[in-house]
Amino acid sequence: MAHIFYFAWVREKIGTPEERLPVPETVQTVEQFLAFLRDKGEPYASVLADPQLRVAVNQQYAHPQDPVTDGDEIALFPPVSGG
Repeated sequence: MAHIFYFAWVREKIGTPEERLPVPETVQTVEQFLAFLRDKGEPYASVLADPQLRVAVNQQYAHPQDPVTDGDEIALFPPVSGG
């Protein structure tokens, strides 16, 4: 199972700071994983439609075509701004 962490407003809108979900065999990339979550319906669909959303896999920033496997740690968060 993937361990998924939600941060900041993503956590607030999803309604939980984390969850564990099995990664379907058909899901092999970050892009496919996000589509899998969107297909769960609301609130995932509206939250994951935001193009500013950032993804990390195993604590490394990830791109849409980067691999995802069952057992990965996946974090979803808004862009970080500093000051």
